[in-house]
Amino acid sequence: MELSPVFARRLYLAMLVETIEKPNVPKLIELTGWPRRTIQDVLKALPGIGIKVAFVQDGRRHNDGYYQLSDWGPVEKDWVYSHENDIRTTLKVH
Repeated sequence: MELSPVFARRLYLAMLVETIEKPNVPKLIELTGWPRRTIQDVLKALPGIGIKVAFVQDGRRHNDGYYQLSDWGPVEKDWVYSHENDIRTTLKVH
């Protein structure tokens, strides 16, 4: 299966946000190896494909917190998880 790297990146980040505990930008950088700006851009792009992600404030500073996925929208979550290997192959992550 051939996926666009841009689309695969969005799906992969959505999976991470849903599956890891309190996913924040530093944790997502650590897991993906992607630059901060890439993580931020992909998070901002998720609503464009219908995936609802919100920042949950969890601290005193304005950027203390984590992201939470609340709705996959038109994206079939089961399809995404069943094609995780294809997504990882497209992005060359293990």
